[in-house]
Amino acid sequence: MANRARIFHITLRMLLLLIAVSAIAFILIAKAPIDPLAAYVGTESTLSQEAKDAAAAHWGLDKSLPERYFTWVGNVLRLDLGESITYKRPVADIIGERFSHSVVLMLLAWVLSGLLGFALGAKSASLAGRLPDKIIKSLCLVLQSTPVFWIGLLALSLFAVTLGWFPIGMEAPIGKLAQEVTFWDRAYHLILPVFTLTIIGVGKIALYTRQKYIEVMGSDFVLFAKARGETKRQLFRRHILRNIALPAVTIQFASFSELFGGMTLAETVFSFPGIGSATTAAALNGDVPLLLGTALIGALFVFAGNLTANILYGVFDPRLKDGGEYV
Repeated sequence: MANRARIFHITLRMLLLLIAVSAIAFILIAKAPIDPLAAYVGTESTLSQEAKDAAAAHWGLDKSLPERYFTWVGNVLRLDLGESITYKRPVADIIGERFSHSVVLMLLAWVLSGLLGFALGAKSASLAGRLPDKIIKSLCLVLQSTPVFWIGLLALSLFAVTLGWFPIGMEAPIGKLAQEVTFWDRAYHLILPVFTLTIIGVGKIALYTRQKYIEVMGSDFVLFAKARGETKRQLFRRHILRNIALPAVTIQFASFSELFGGMTLAETVFSFPGIGSATTAAALNGDVPLLLGTALIGALFVFAGNLTANILYGVFDPRLKDGGEYV
């Protein structure tokens, strides 16, 4: 029961954070140099001022900022996110359609970066101070400081343009009807975007895993286990794995926000029809309803990752729970 109360409190805090994020996003977009009315009617519109005032009143643009925000919140609670200026369709439909594509890209990159980063970090720590360890550390530091779009452009120019191994972008082959596109066609087009996001996410998890591994190896209980004659494999399986798994899971779930931001740039580079490319198009076209909708979805995505991490803490290490409280 105490554990349920803890999860309830975490969820409540996350919901309050979500409200704060939505308010800040609304204010920032409202104060940005974007004219919603010009976006609606066009910059070269020949409408009279009276017609423009009527359009502003119809869309609620003549109201104060708090009134507009609470009107938007009321619509969101009714699952009405408005209509996209760019795509001339309901924002909810666009987000649902685009997110179904993006979630495959993100989940593949998230899983692969976690597994590869964990393996590299553990291997680097087991060879601490040696040449392979220095190479892995240097590579991870370089990847941590490299922009996503640069890695994407490099992969695109090398593997797609120079070598011709992969397509230059899109989700499916150009010229094929939707019913003719196979699973393997889509998988083939996913390789470079997934590779880009995976490479970017490896560095942090590898460095954290390496550091935690070294700390655990120097702990008293591992030294005692060594004195008892346990082998390296036994040490890793009995003592090290669980102690480095929790920080790895924590960092990996906390990286949801970075993954969402990186996905936006990667989808733009590879012309992938996901939520990230829709966000870029909305920003370029001053599509306020779609921008607000994607900001809300991004916050929900990060919220889900953090909440899942908190729930899984006790699964990976029950010692974190003390009377229902995480310590």
